[in-house]
Amino acid sequence: MKKITFNLPAEALGEATEALLLGDFNNWSLEEAIKLSVQKDGSLKASVLLEEGKSYQFRYLLNDGRWINDWNADDYVHNTVFGVQNSVIFVPVDEVVATQEVVEAKVEKPAKKAKTVKATKETKTVKETKTAKAPAKPKKAVKAEAPAADDLTKIEGIGPKISQLLKAEGIQSFKELSKATTKNLKAILEAAGSKFQVHDPSTWAKQAKLAAAEKWEKLLELQAELKGGKATKK
Repeated sequence: MKKITFNLPAEALGEATEALLLGDFNNWSLEEAIKLSVQKDGSLKASVLLEEGKSYQFRYLLNDGRWINDWNADDYVHNTVFGVQNSVIFVPVDEVVATQEVVEAKVEKPAKKAKTVKATKETKTVKETKTAKAPAKPKKAVKAEAPAADDLTKIEGIGPKISQLLKAEGIQSFKELSKATTKNLKAILEAAGSKFQVHDPSTWAKQAKLAAAEKWEKLLELQAELKGGKATKK
């Protein structure tokens, strides 16, 4: 079993002050629902023990009657019975790294003996070469941090995996997403495989436009009318 922490940011609550966590792990039962505790920053949090290597569907029920998804879910799945999208979390399996650490420690010991036995010109050359290459390392770090990307998972309907798909196609910010057409967004999802084709990106650009303008209250009002990122038919 692995301890998984669920977080609901304060800006996702709107007028609500409390939230319940329901999902496959508690049979979607209100009697077994998990109440999230309030944090100092206004966010809500709850921890649950889940089986490693499994995926679970879940949602949050707010005390103002609204159901909302997790902004940072691993994925979203359409529920054909209720016509909504559920958040999905994949529980990773921890890998044992202790053996690797022991091996690395054993490899380092002979290196110390080599220094005491013989300090050759080759050793100095190796040190000088490492010193000379050292300035090149920061370039890689700078290059990785260069894109000023927004957190696209704040758009309802977009999880971490879809966010990665969009960024791989050059959509790094709310502004760029707000200019994307529904046709192009659907093409990106279709190219990624069948499990992404169930997502409806028709409201993403509209949500992104509000996020780009930092109109968070209006974004929450819009998201309150959505279900899994999709506009509800009236």
